[in-house]
Amino acid sequence: GEALEVTREVNCVIDFIHGCEDQLQKLKKQKEKGLLYGIPISIKDHINCKGHVSSGGMVKFLGQVKEEDSVIVQVLKSQGAIPFVKTNIPQTMINYDCSNLIFGQTLNPLNHQKSPGGSSGGEGALIAGGGSILGIGSDVAGSIRLPSSFCGLCGLKPTGNRISTSPSAYNNRTFVLAVTGMMGPMARDVDSLALCMKALLCEEMFRLDPTVPPIPFDEEVRLRGNPM
Repeated sequence: GEALEVTREVNCVIDFIHGCEDQLQKLKKQKEKGLLYGIPISIKDHINCKGHVSSGGMVKFLGQVKEEDSVIVQVLKSQGAIPFVKTNIPQTMINYDCSNLIFGQTLNPLNHQKSPGGSSGGEGALIAGGGSILGIGSDVAGSIRLPSSFCGLCGLKPTGNRISTSPSAYNNRTFVLAVTGMMGPMARDVDSLALCMKALLCEEMFRLDPTVPPIPFDEEVRLRGNPM
C-alpha cells in the first residue's frame, strides 16, 4: 500500500511482482527462518525476475519475459525476503537522472522539482518515500551511490564480483566496462545494508554462481571500522 502511494506521487514503481503473496505463505511453512525472513524487498528494473521483463528502459526489450529469477533474487528468496516490486531506471542505465520513454520521469520524494539521481533512481525514490525498507540497486559509476546521496539514504557498491550479477541486463552487454558493475543494497541505515550483505554472502549464492568467491560476510571487519 505504501509503495503504491509513493509511486503515485513520484512514479518510481514500474511493476508489481505477482506471486509474492504465495511466497509469503510458503515461507510461513518453512522451519528454517532466513536472515531476511518476511522482509519485502524492491528490485531495480534490470534484475531478472521470473515472469517479468527487464526493460533497461528500452522499448526493444519489452517483449522479453524472463524465464528464471536471477541468482540474487533466488538467494533473497532463500533467505526469506519477498521481492515485491521492480523500480524505474533511466534508459540504458548509463545516466544520473531517472527517466525513460516507457515509464517516464521519476521524481525525488524529498523535492519534486529535483531528480532522485540514477541509475537506481526508482529504488532511491521508493525507499526515501517510505514505500520500501530495503532495495537492490546496481552501480558501475555511481548508480547506487548517487541516488542514495540525492535521496538521503545509505547505499553500498560492493567489491567487483562479490555478489552474483547473473543473469541480468549486465550480462547482455555488447561492450565491456573498465569498471565492474555490481549489485548492492540500498536502505535508510547502515545496519540494514550489513544485514543484506550478510544474507547474500551465503552458501546458496556460492553454489548457484561458482564464479563468485566463496567468502562469507566478516562481522569483525564491519565492527572494527570507525565511522567517520
